[in-house]
Formats: sequence, structure tokens, C-alpha cells
Amino acid sequence: MGERITLQAADGHELGAYVARPTGEPIAGLVVIQEIFGVNAHIRSVADSYAEDGFLAVAPAIFDRVERNVDLSYDPADAQKAMSFIPRLDVDKAVIDIGAALDYAKKATGKKAGVIGYCLGGTLAWLTATRLHPDAAVGYYGGRIGNYAGENPSAPMMLHFGRKDTHIPADEVEKVHAAHPEVEIHWYDAGHAFNCEPRPSYNADAARLARERSLGFLLKFLVQSS
Repeated sequence: MGERITLQAADGHELGAYVARPTGEPIAGLVVIQEIFGVNAHIRSVADSYAEDGFLAVAPAIFDRVERNVDLSYDPADAQKAMSFIPRLDVDKAVIDIGAALDYAKKATGKKAGVIGYCLGGTLAWLTATRLHPDAAVGYYGGRIGNYAGENPSAPMMLHFGRKDTHIPADEVEKVHAAHPEVEIHWYDAGHAFNCEPRPSYNADAARLARERSLGFLLKFLVQSS
């Protein structure tokens, strides 16, 4: 379903992206923001699934500034490599790169565009909503999101977290809730990465419910309110 394209960020940096197109006219644009494992098979499948729902889905390769074409599995060796990207990632520039994908999605569809992100991408979805101008934003289990609780989202925002997530203390999320009670936050009886089917922490019930909520939220703000 998908194809590879090249995007140009506002600072001139060129990055790759995976684009999944719907069979008919797109109902809206959607930027899918990767985990620390790159634009891998899971992220491409997420983009594909939203394309099936009618969105033009774009997954930018935000690690291209560090290493191009990162596409990792979830085995221990790849997980160790994935973790090595975190200290080398410039978050500010990652947001710029997401902005390039957001601009592409808006121009390619002529319609509204939002973002949805997972893990690292969940936090970056929050920063996209606070620093750029998506029309809606969804974040799944974004780590250290409390560090950015002082930033104000300019778009409707939905967040998903697992109560059994040992990577994200509940007080991190509470910082966001306290500062932004209008943000829709959902909790699930699940661990970290509960949406990622290839991982042992995958929780089918939580993933299904979060997907239903996310789709409804995106349709409301990207399509029905147009």
C-alpha cells in the first residue's frame, strides 16, 4: 500500500518518509510518529491501517539526522541499538521534521491534518501540538512527557497510558493533567507499548479500545468539524 518519499524540513534537511494512501480520496492527513525503532514494519502497519480508514498517512524518518533508514525489530540487539539513538536525538529538530510531514499531508490532501505518535512518538506528538499547528494530536505512552507539561497545546489532544507501564511513572502523566485538565487522557490495564503487536507487552483489548477512541477523536476534529 505504501511508498517511500523524501521530505524537506524548514532548515533544508532532507528526510525519508513512508506514505500510505487510501484507495479513494483522502478524508484528511495524518502523520504517524515512530517509536525508537524507526519507521519499521509496525509503524508502517499503523500507517497502512489509517490509510484503510481513509487518511493519507505519513510516517517521517525522524532518526535520519542521526542514521538514515533506521528499521529495527524488537529483539534484544536491536532494542539496545534503538536506545542508543535517544541521547543523540535533537528533539527540537525532530519537531521540525514532523512539521515537514505535516505540511506534506496538508498540501497533498488539501484538508486538515493531525498527528499520532507512539512511545517516543507519543511525546513528540505532544510537542507537535504545542509547537506547531496540527488540527488534532494523539499520543500513546509518551515517556518523560511531564518534562513538557508547561507547554500549551494549540490543538485538541488525546493521550493513552498503561497503568502497568514501568517506564512512565503516573506522576509524569499527572503533571500534564494538572496543567491541562482539558486534555483527554485514557488509562488502560496494560503495560508499555500495549499497542505494538510484535512485542510481549501487546494487549489486544487495550489496543482495540485505544484505537477506537483515537479514530473517533481524529474523525471528530479532522473530518466532521471541517
